[in-house]
Amino acid sequence: MNNPDNGIAGFRLTEHTWMTELGNWIDAISPDGRRAGALLFDPKIVGLPGVRDRVVQAVMTDQRLVLAGLSGLIPVADVVAAGEQVWLLTAQAVSPTLADLLAAGPVDPGGAASALVETAQTLLALHSAGVTHGSVHPGTVVVTSEGVSLLSERGLSDAIRARVSPRERDAAGWASLARGLGASAGRQAPEVAALFERAANTAGTLGLAAARDLLVNERGTLPGGRISRDALASAARGRSAFAQAPAYGRASAAPPVVPPNRDEGDIVTLLHVPGRSTGPVQFGPGVGTQPQARERQETEAERIWRAGRDEAATMHRPGGRTDRVSRARRRRTILSAVVFAIVMAGAVLAWLKLGTAPDLAVMSVNVVAPKKTQGCDRAVVVTGTVVTNGGPGEITYEWRKNLDKEVVKGTLRTQADKTSYTVPLRWTLRGRSNVKATATLRILTPGPVRSDKATFSYKC
Repeated sequence: MNNPDNGIAGFRLTEHTWMTELGNWIDAISPDGRRAGALLFDPKIVGLPGVRDRVVQAVMTDQRLVLAGLSGLIPVADVVAAGEQVWLLTAQAVSPTLADLLAAGPVDPGGAASALVETAQTLLALHSAGVTHGSVHPGTVVVTSEGVSLLSERGLSDAIRARVSPRERDAAGWASLARGLGASAGRQAPEVAALFERAANTAGTLGLAAARDLLVNERGTLPGGRISRDALASAARGRSAFAQAPAYGRASAAPPVVPPNRDEGDIVTLLHVPGRSTGPVQFGPGVGTQPQARERQETEAERIWRAGRDEAATMHRPGGRTDRVSRARRRRTILSAVVFAIVMAGAVLAWLKLGTAPDLAVMSVNVVAPKKTQGCDRAVVVTGTVVTNGGPGEITYEWRKNLDKEVVKGTLRTQADKTSYTVPLRWTLRGRSNVKATATLRILTPGPVRSDKATFSYKC
């Protein structure tokens, strides 16, 4: 792996790294000394046409959701390009994951239930916002030192594949997670494994909300009769790559890697906020912008990074002005952060009011037919329900019947404030017969093609 001298955009990289389908994840230290993460995307993936833009769009969607109050996601600080490399920088540690804890041994049943409830709640919040995660598995569930379960890599798997995952994919991933945690606990607590298996089945049939409620309502099955993060937090602290070292920034702690006070080369942030230029903003050595204009364009991560570099330079200047300059810089930094937060919040609210509906995507299709046997010469109504992500646009669809070759085509206009639409099919059957009639609804655009069918009986 080619790390730029153990640092990128002010984030200091540690030696703890692991591979995923996206590239190399690395435990890192943020510019203000907090535990963080850095993902160096696989150049063979991020270099494919459209991938980088889709990654940026997914991250910006996450940032808007977090600003709107959605919790449960690992917050992304920035996405930057350094030459041919593309990095995603998080504002929180991305290890250990449930995969790490499962590899070390059985996960405490109360902690496993806590992880399942919290991830289900996060997924439900994402679905309510019109988006999905797309890649729920033990490696994307991060456990903090307090035992809180957060989801990472939201939308990134879909971004590299140019797809929009349905909610059913998230539910299936959660169900698989429940079964895996149940198998981990099953050797010592078979009743817990049975509970998690029922929760997994419920997620597939009744949905994540019902599965979450099942775990909460039947928590008496768990050892101690409660859902608790305590053991999970202890396990996470024991597995953390940071566990044996004090956090950088304490008086007694030396930085884990060399601070980035050398030339990192030009670094470009790929994110932008509403009201700011949509082009990438360049920062780093050699950028000849005025301080006022530069401050308006910088992201919070950029500001902290630049402040850290300026402070490092000031600390090495002779003359005894360090304290006075530091106090002035702190005042300017605090004021800058407050102004930035106000401008950012106002811009996002204005952007949301002006309309930032996502591109139209179909989340699910469901077809229902009458259960009662239909008599002679009856006009039967088969009802299709199409659920979208709330994006405005046009849906094209077709109905197919198994008893004849007729194809009924149609178009549906969607609205930004509505997610559920009814598409009926009126099917008239005549003559003496005893048959099973099946109607299939196929959503053609936007892709991928989705379909569902229903059958009713006709007897005359």
